[in-house]
Amino acid sequence: MKVLVVGSGGREHALVWKIAQSPKVKKIFCAPGNAGISEIAECVSIKVENIAELKQFALDNKIDLTIVG
Repeated sequence: MKVLVVGSGGREHALVWKIAQSPKVKKIFCAPGNAGISEIAECVSIKVENIAELKQFALDNKIDLTIVG
């Protein structure tokens, strides 16, 4: 499963950390993420308010689950 987490704060870091523990998850992306999150997930430079670009990223990368922090 591919997961996209939207946000860049402590809440999103906690979500990414916990999601990474699942054996079902193959790849985690975080937009825009932060330095701490980048150690666990791949951060992508998309602002949280740019819904169209987030949608296109999810479609292009075949994201199975999106979590908005």
